[in-house]
Amino acid sequence: MQILVTGATGYAGRRVSTALARAGHTVLGLTRDPATPAARDLAVNEVTVVQGDLTRPETWRGHLDGTDAVVHLLLDMSDPIGTDQRLISELVAARERDARLRHLVFTTGISSYGRTGLALMDENTPGNPDSPLGFRFALEKELAATGLAHTVVRPGFMYGGPATTSMTGQWFAAAEAGKPVFYGDTTKRWSWIHVDDLADAYVRVLANPAAVDGEIFVIADDQRLSALDLQRAAVRAAGYTGEIIMESAEAGGMLQTAADQDELVSSAKAHRLLGWRPHHVSFTDAPERHYRAWKAAQQSA
Repeated sequence: MQILVTGATGYAGRRVSTALARAGHTVLGLTRDPATPAARDLAVNEVTVVQGDLTRPETWRGHLDGTDAVVHLLLDMSDPIGTDQRLISELVAARERDARLRHLVFTTGISSYGRTGLALMDENTPGNPDSPLGFRFALEKELAATGLAHTVVRPGFMYGGPATTSMTGQWFAAAEAGKPVFYGDTTKRWSWIHVDDLADAYVRVLANPAAVDGEIFVIADDQRLSALDLQRAAVRAAGYTGEIIMESAEAGGMLQTAADQDELVSSAKAHRLLGWRPHHVSFTDAPERHYRAWKAAQQSA
């Protein structure tokens, strides 16, 4: 299968692209700049790097020719709704140009739920429309209404590897700077997922996409520690022994505000339909190892 991956040089994108290539697929990794170290790393891992800017469909539209699936992993913070809508429109137009059935794996995330008041959420939990990221659930519905072949993946909070856009990476960096800050409710708990376990879920979805057409999968492990306890483990692994500063969620910006509540989810559906289970139990099992991986990524960037 030929698969186009958006956000291929990003944190999840690099691991997902590589995992798909190792599974035997021909993977096209979309990037604005093929000369970056991240793009070169993709090439080393047998991903074909292709140039294009997702916000400008004319730069990547041609890559849809011959493509069987698109994995969408990019969140365009400058225009998150418009960029996703353009991607969906391009796939609708491609369907009209030829008879090829292209399967879109559309990525959102568990912070899209917002405040639900539920102890445990799953694929059937309705999101709170007042969430700052609630528009992502609305985009899921727009996608379903087009009739495009698709699967939605909602990952938990990612960790592991380079952790470039992971909360854990931010915690490591703040610890090294001597200014770790925790934002918002100190009792909140989040569901997490190692980036390689997440990549395995995409491989399983695309092993037989027709079998999961129209399905939504929450992908997370079963750890239930508070976010503050995880941050404490992260900053200690980075060598920081002082106190963590407490700030309001709003002081941390939109993403911190969006995640300022319990976000615990069940991946029972992925276990049942995909045969997927995480190999990494918890970030706190090896925080020093995760810190060393993040540190090495900083030094090689």
